[in-house]
Amino acid sequence: MDVIVLGLMFLSLTIWLGLLCFRGQFWRTDQQLEVAETQLQSLPVVCAVVPARNEADLISTTLRSLLLQDYPGSFNVFLVDDRSTDGTANFAEGVAHAVGKPQQLHIITGESLPPGWSGKLWAVEQGIKSASKFAPDYFLLTDADIEHDPSNLRRLVAKAVQEDLDMVSVMVRLRCESFWEKLLIPAFVFFFQKLYPFRWVNNPNNPTAAAAGGSILIAREALERIGGIQVIRQALIDDCALAQAVKKSGGVGSREWGVGKQESRRDSHAQCPMPNQGRIWLGLSTLTRSLRPYDSLAMIWDMVARTAYTQLNYSPLLLLGTLVGMILIYIVAPVSVILGAFWGNWAIAFTGLLGWLLMSLAYYPTIRFYKCSPWLAFSLPAIAFLYTLMTLDSALRHWQGRGGAWKGRVYPNPDNL
Repeated sequence: MDVIVLGLMFLSLTIWLGLLCFRGQFWRTDQQLEVAETQLQSLPVVCAVVPARNEADLISTTLRSLLLQDYPGSFNVFLVDDRSTDGTANFAEGVAHAVGKPQQLHIITGESLPPGWSGKLWAVEQGIKSASKFAPDYFLLTDADIEHDPSNLRRLVAKAVQEDLDMVSVMVRLRCESFWEKLLIPAFVFFFQKLYPFRWVNNPNNPTAAAAGGSILIAREALERIGGIQVIRQALIDDCALAQAVKKSGGVGSREWGVGKQESRRDSHAQCPMPNQGRIWLGLSTLTRSLRPYDSLAMIWDMVARTAYTQLNYSPLLLLGTLVGMILIYIVAPVSVILGAFWGNWAIAFTGLLGWLLMSLAYYPTIRFYKCSPWLAFSLPAIAFLYTLMTLDSALRHWQGRGGAWKGRVYPNPDNL
């Protein structure tokens, strides 16, 4: 038994060494939108599209933050009221008048959901269609629960223009106030970065693609190049599906505005020997934040279980591999410490402690980013166990026909449509 446990612990330790050395430095939090900023000499036209379904509690704050952006260029907001029953549109209209910008807000009454579309993407499609009348250079796709820092749009546009990017997105700062949020939300970001290392996403030579749906700036020509939102109309993880489509779709176009254009293009060609790759960027934001509360374990559980099995492509084999992998990577180390101490086998205990320390050190930058207690870094094994159970529950919900439930709708496996 000692030999088996020691072998598993060495395997777990080897995996962690591999992750830390060869997984795109995923644990770092240095990919941030607010790190640098470029002043633009000319300003693209931007239209924001906000799908909203029963968001009366949050829409006032969200729209106020959008309408008060300090972006000096042409900017309009298109709110798509997705058949809300709580007066979302009325609250939105009231905010626009309160801040003195009713002409900047366009409220669209959502049409019936057609077969083969997710509710959110159908709303986004309608918003883009209406916004296209303004011939925007960029669309800002954002959720109805995001409070934008006044400089967010200006920073997004500056990033896109300076580096000639097809798409820029930021994982906004998630709410981290309640006990369960402090325990589980930083880990959600950590696991996402491990799955999609931001440095890999931002490298045009790497096929890894991802985005964070709360705040996405996408060039109109890039959206047209991939065939529009309809190409991902069934995607439940729509942000990453959009990023993958853009990155696979081809190189940047010939946008002519902004400073540093020629230098950016020369750098782009020097860096990227694969001209058929679209250029995207994903990072963190310290200023723009999500308003969505997750005050209970049940709320976070439902949020994760909604799409976890979708992320695994509804594959039982991938599910089994994920469950085994999570146990091996996160659970084996603390269990080895306990068993090694109980058995008096200090080789097992020390090896387990070393693995536990490595994962805690990897997790610490995320804990620090969210200003949580440093001691929470050592709780990652327990957190990972909870996320493992959420993933298993996600599969069970799918098999029971309850997968993908959100906002009163249940979305089936696209393969069965």
